Amino acid sequence: MKRAVGWSREALDDFKQQVAFIARDNPAAAKRVADRIRATGQNLGDMATGRPGRVAGTYEKPVGRLPYVVAYALRPVAGRESVVILRVIHTSRDWPAEEWPD
Repeated sequence: MKRAVGWSREALDDFKQQVAFIARDNPAAAKRVADRIRATGQNLGDMATGRPGRVAGTYEKPVGRLPYVVAYALRPVAGRESVVILRVIHTSRDWPAEEWPD
């Protein structure tokens, strides 16, 4: 059964900031990165795969062939289990245990 996928405000902010940073030098590359991150998030609705997250109660899905991780949780929304994307994080960021990177 397909799950609904939602994006938190923080995840959308992460996404926009990272795509805007790439777009300053290469708009075409920024579009490709944006498309791949979006697709990774949407595909979690079909099959929520990934490793246990560094923050309790979360999971992490690497974005294929890119240095990004989509952090998400499975939560009830309107009575159905849904995927809630919590953050989109570049893998070079310092990531303390049990916390989101700054």
